[in-house]
Amino acid sequence: MTGTALASINPIKQNRRRRARRHGSVILTLLVLVLAIFVLALSLGQSFTPPGDVLRVLLGESVPGASFTVGQLRLPRALLSILVGLSFGMGGVAFQIMLRNPLASPDIIGISSGASAAAVFSIVLLSLSGLVVSVVAVLAGLGVALCVYGLSSRQGVAGTRLILVGIGVSAMLDSFVAYVLSQAPSWTLQEAMRWLTGSVNGAQLSQVLPLVVMLALCGGLLLSRAKDLEALRLGDDTAAALGVKVIETRIIVVMAAVGMIATATAVTGPIAFVAFLSGPIAARIVRNSGSLLIPSALVGAILVLAGDYVGQFVLPSRYPVGVVTGALGAPYLIYLIVRVNRSGGSL
Repeated sequence: MTGTALASINPIKQNRRRRARRHGSVILTLLVLVLAIFVLALSLGQSFTPPGDVLRVLLGESVPGASFTVGQLRLPRALLSILVGLSFGMGGVAFQIMLRNPLASPDIIGISSGASAAAVFSIVLLSLSGLVVSVVAVLAGLGVALCVYGLSSRQGVAGTRLILVGIGVSAMLDSFVAYVLSQAPSWTLQEAMRWLTGSVNGAQLSQVLPLVVMLALCGGLLLSRAKDLEALRLGDDTAAALGVKVIETRIIVVMAAVGMIATATAVTGPIAFVAFLSGPIAARIVRNSGSLLIPSALVGAILVLAGDYVGQFVLPSRYPVGVVTGALGAPYLIYLIVRVNRSGGSL
């Protein structure tokens, strides 16, 4: 190999190393932030628990007072917030990357509405509760995703068409939810409304295992397709020319992302705008230095964990985490639509 060829290759290698280092540092920083907020959530609430006592509880020791406060109240809530945030963040950005549109999140295209409608129907009209409601919500989320995908697949799935179909399906499902709630007796209305708001109130350690399993399976599947997913940013034709099996990749990504999001929604309800916000925030931090899947998942965990803490202990009154994240996401959605409209782009 000639000196000229080596000189041209070296800058490319250096750029790749620089991007890899930046990507690694971003992930490490986000992990530290998640850990810091996790420790804060376990230590400081209505009362302060020293970090030493928190560590002893986590190691399985019995500490008077702290074993109940940390082990039974704060720990399940914090773990659930992290796992749900990881699921929403990774699943949401997978849709946004695949469809090359920041509006293509489960909040917008009807997946969360499908799970919500099924859960409310089960609670109010069928008097179901617990695990059965969660299973019904997961299946409904998958069903709505397949329905939206099928209705928008004409000579390939266009991002704009899928978003518009999803918005229409979401509107119908929201109307159905409103009708069911109007017929709900008082003893089930409160439970349904709590579920719809998106909350980690009443979190239990038994709810952690299904989220861990689904996150490991579906998250691992998405990470295994990270390179193919990035290739889809360039368009279907270019991705196919690069050797990507476009249809197969789309189906796998949709099923894995919906599985994660529907499971998280079934456990906590539709926590507003976490899946929508995580990808754009991670993209601004990463700056084209690598895949957005892991950074977006960590951003989602930070949003849910910090949002729940703010809603419980920082604001004058206590609010579910969905209220806090909704207050953050709604202005950004308006800004994004205005920006796209001014630039003459399409949704």
